[in-house]
Amino acid sequence: MLRYEYKYIIPLWKINELRRLILPYMNLDKYAEGRDGNQYTVKSIYFDSPSFDFYFEKVEGIKNRKKVRLRAYNCEDPENSVFFEIKRKFNIPILKHRASTKYKHAKEIFADNKINGYIINSKQFPELEDNSKRFFYQVFSKKLKPVILIIYEREPYLFKFDKTIRVTFDKNLRSIPFPEIDKIYHDDKAKNILQNYFIMEVKFNDIFPSWMKPVIGKLGLRKQAASKYTMCLDSQNIVNKLKKPDIFINSKW
Repeated sequence: MLRYEYKYIIPLWKINELRRLILPYMNLDKYAEGRDGNQYTVKSIYFDSPSFDFYFEKVEGIKNRKKVRLRAYNCEDPENSVFFEIKRKFNIPILKHRASTKYKHAKEIFADNKINGYIINSKQFPELEDNSKRFFYQVFSKKLKPVILIIYEREPYLFKFDKTIRVTFDKNLRSIPFPEIDKIYHDDKAKNILQNYFIMEVKFNDIFPSWMKPVIGKLGLRKQAASKYTMCLDSQNIVNKLKKPDIFINSKW
């Protein structure tokens, strides 16, 4: 299903007023209920080619582009679900392909280059196996390797009358360059960026929620590009440090 995402980079001092303005329309997402700060931690390892094709597609404004990532949540546990994701953007709409497996199996998949038997599948989501194949086709055909681990805390809300409308506050954005797959939960050496700011994302299927427009106007917010991937790569100065396109030769997952 095609989705739209509008992003805003907002000073942290506006967050309480923003909460006050949206709460008449929204409920806290169940995945954040009962957690400290009404938030959970998102940890994603992003993959790219030796020549950083995905990075340059974004920087150069290519309308049809993609991101390939492995996503996990909160704290390490071998039984946790992790997610293989391809996020495609077609000018403005977004399409996401997602498949899941257990964390302990993800490490085996990358070690053995085999996905059979590891992907969590169900009658409710029959496309999961196809999505996993799409992910690994990208990884192996384009010789993708992990380039950065991106971490942040997410405070998520859902519209009371339409669960497809979602607003998230992504805070404490930080990253680690060239991570290994089994280090996805490790963030002790992460570099912080966007200090004193957070990213709000408004996500919807068809029409931007009308009640959100006066909220944005009252706080003086402006929709803008806010790619966590490119911001973190730039903050780590990764692309500029590259001397050769074969930077990944002999690198570990």
